[in-house]
Formats: sequence, C-alpha cells, structure tokens
Amino acid sequence: MLTAKENLLETLKVDGKPDRLVKQYEGNAFFPPNPAAMYIRGNRHPGMEPMKDRFGTTILWPENQVAAMPHVTNDNKVISDITEWKDQLVMPDLEANCSDPALWEPFIKQAEEIRAKGDLVMAFMPTGVFERLHFLMGFEDMLMNFLLEPEDMMDLCNAIGEYRYQYMKLIVDNIKPDVMLSHDDWGSKHSLFVSPDTWREFIKPQYVKTYGYMKERGIIIMHHADSFMEPIVEDMVELGIDIWQGALPENDIPKLQKQLAGRMTLMGGLDASVVDRADSTEEEIRKEVRRACQTYGPGGHFIPCITYGAPGCLFKHVDPIINDEIDKYNKETYGI
Repeated sequence: MLTAKENLLETLKVDGKPDRLVKQYEGNAFFPPNPAAMYIRGNRHPGMEPMKDRFGTTILWPENQVAAMPHVTNDNKVISDITEWKDQLVMPDLEANCSDPALWEPFIKQAEEIRAKGDLVMAFMPTGVFERLHFLMGFEDMLMNFLLEPEDMMDLCNAIGEYRYQYMKLIVDNIKPDVMLSHDDWGSKHSLFVSPDTWREFIKPQYVKTYGYMKERGIIIMHHADSFMEPIVEDMVELGIDIWQGALPENDIPKLQKQLAGRMTLMGGLDASVVDRADSTEEEIRKEVRRACQTYGPGGHFIPCITYGAPGCLFKHVDPIINDEIDKYNKETYGI
C-alpha cells in the first residue's frame, strides 16, 4: 500500500499507478502563514472590525459570516477611474517589508518539520490577478474597463502580475514548498466571467512567469478555481498547472479526463450545495461522495474533494463523512 504522499504523486503522473483515490488533501500539509501574507492581508478573524488590506480594499468578516470578504462600494473603491490608477493605487512594497531573512526563519523551521514527517508542504497564495482587479474597483467597473479602457487595464494587470510574481518568489525562495495552492476564480458555475479571448489577453500572461518559475523548481502547481473552466483547460495545461482544484461538477469532468489524458489532474467533483449545509444528512453526503467517486474515479487523474480553496468544510459534521465514504469506496473498489 502506498503512503498518502506516494499515492498523490502517482496520481499526478501521466502514466502513474496510484493504488486508490486520493482522499481530498491527504498527503499535503496545508501551511498558509508567511511574512508576505501577513503583511498584505493582516490579522483576519471572525467578528473583526472592518479593515483595509495593503492595497486599500476594505475587508469585512462579521461574526456570522463564513470567511473574510472584500466590501467594495462607490465610496470606498480604491480605483474609481482606471485612467488614473497609477495615482490612486499604491502598490505594496514586498521587497522593503518582507525580504528580511529573519522574518522567514520561524516559517522555514516549521516547513522543515512538516517535511520531516513525510508530508508535502503546501504553501498558499490567495487573491489572484483577476480577483485583485475586482477587489480594487468592483466587478462591474472591472468588466466595463476591459471593454472601454483596455490599455490601462493591461498596464494594471501587468503591475498586479509582477507584484504576484514577487510574492510567489519570496515564498518559494524561503520556504521551498513542495506544492503551491494558488487562487484565482475565473468563472461562475456555468461560464467564465469573461470571454476566453479576454482571459487570454489580460489574465493568462500574468501567470506565465510566476508558474514558470515554480515549474523550473519542481513545485507542484495546484490552481484553485471553483468555476466552469472547460473553455480554457488547454491553456491551464500550457501554464503548467498540475492540479485544477475546485473542478465543479457543472464541468463535464469525464469528457475533460479523456481530453486531458493525465496532463492535468482534476480535484473536486463534490457539489458543496448538496453536502455542506447545516442540515445536510449523512445519507445525502454519502450519496454525493459515492456519485463522484463512481462517476469520475474510473477516468483516472481525479481527486474527490470539496471544491473550496482550502481543506475543510463550513460545517463540522461534513468532512468526516466525506472522508469516511472515500475510504469505503477505496476499500470496496481497490481492496485498500
């Protein structure tokens, strides 16, 4: 029987031989903290007072809300006029504030301790380029600016892309993670937020250098986007993404498995609206997990998982049932 780490690595190989389905994030140790993230995002927690991140976006996390969210209004948007973005936005200076080796020493030590236990160290990069755009100006302005002011939008995309490259480089050069969980939601449940051509023009180029740097260093790239992304899966492969985490069942996962033929692993497939509710029953959860395993497991290069961008469900009773049902499926199907 392969270890969890070995089974994950076999799943990712085009011609790999995993001996069972990977159980959500097993084999990885999720390790999100680092000095750059703390500098940019601040100390976020439920019930906190409204705060601004280093870009100037207002962040709210009421006590009854499941996560921190941007709150962008006409009165508080950072960029109110895209043609004036260079005057309205002060880009965070990561080099000046986050490059001191002493800041990274305790995080490097923790990562080494995780690795010594046999798990893969998974670092975390939330708020991708597309997400940062609407954090700064709101969703409607962002979409209109793609159409009306493409030159200024391209300049801003390039600036955010370079910031994100420097952010990634600090994490990679110091912590040397095995896996990078990188976020950027590019669509809704049923479509991309913009046309594939617009995404390819403005967003895709911002990931070429960042993901290329990680690929050169052998880092597994796990890109989170709980979105409908069928139109751009070949672009994702081209960028070097190893795992698409957040693959919603609204995507035709069996079709994509055949098309990709192991070039990218799909991670997700569980409908959160079915399983992750305060009133979801054990029967409902097991039925949805079994559906995903039976439907997508035989196609290979699939990891059953909740489609959120980090380990864990919103309601505490859900995850143990998901994991137990995957274990049962593996025992019945693979004898393990």
